[in-house]
Amino acid sequence: MSSFGDVLTSALASSTSLWRGTSSRPAAKQPKQLLELYEFENCPFCRLVRETLTELDIDAMIYPCPKGGKRYRTIAKKVGKTQQLPFLVDANTGKQLSGSADIVAYLYKTYDDKEISQNTRNLQVLSSFSSTLARHGKGNTTRVSKLPEQPLVLYSFESSPFSRRVRELLCELELPYELRNTGKATIKDMGPVGLRKALFPNLPVTGRNRIAMLKHAGKVQVPYLIDPNTNTEMFESDDIIEYLISTYAV
Repeated sequence: MSSFGDVLTSALASSTSLWRGTSSRPAAKQPKQLLELYEFENCPFCRLVRETLTELDIDAMIYPCPKGGKRYRTIAKKVGKTQQLPFLVDANTGKQLSGSADIVAYLYKTYDDKEISQNTRNLQVLSSFSSTLARHGKGNTTRVSKLPEQPLVLYSFESSPFSRRVRELLCELELPYELRNTGKATIKDMGPVGLRKALFPNLPVTGRNRIAMLKHAGKVQVPYLIDPNTNTEMFESDDIIEYLISTYAV
C-alpha cells in the first residue's frame, strides 16, 4: 500500500473510533513511575487502554506483544500468569491487571477518581472493533528484529493517523518504547495544522508533553521519535518507518 493510502486507512480507523484518544485532560494525579503496558497495536481491547492513557495524559512503557511474538508475550505470561492482553503493571501501587475493562476502570479510579458507565464502555468497544477492521491487520503479527539496548521514545497520541503507522511497526518489530502521550489540551488545537494557524495564529502551546516537545524539538508535531541508541531524533511517519526498518528489521 502506498504511503498516501496507508495514511488514508489510518485516518478512517480514527474516524470509526470517533477520534477518541485525541483530546487530553490531565488526570487529577500523575503516577510517579512509568506504567508498564503489554499489548499489541491492532488489538481493539488494547486500543481502549491506549485511548484512556491519552485522555488522562498518562505516559507508559510499551512492551509490544504481537501474535507470534516471543520477546514480551512470554514475560507477560510469566509475570501476570495470564495470556490475556492488555496486561498492565503499575509499580506505584503494586497492581497487576489484565483485560481492558479492569485496566480502564482502574486508571480512571486510581488517577482521576472517576468511573465510566457501562453504556459508554459498550460504545467504546464497538468503535474500537471498527477501527481494527479499517487497518487490515497492521500491528498484529511479528517481524524479526534486533533488540535495542535502550527503549525508544515516541511522542504520539492515540488517534493520530500518522503516529498509528509508527506504533504499528514498533509493535510488529517488538521494539519497546516509552509512549509520551501528546494529546490536544484545548478544542482550538483540533483539526489540520493549516486551519488552526489560520484561525488561531497566536494560540499558545498547552499540555504537559506538548510543551516539553516544543522546548526540546522547537515545534509540536507527532509522531516524534527519539532513539537514544543512535542519538537519532526525527519527525514524519515515512522517515521514521524507513529508519526503523533500516536500523532494526532483520
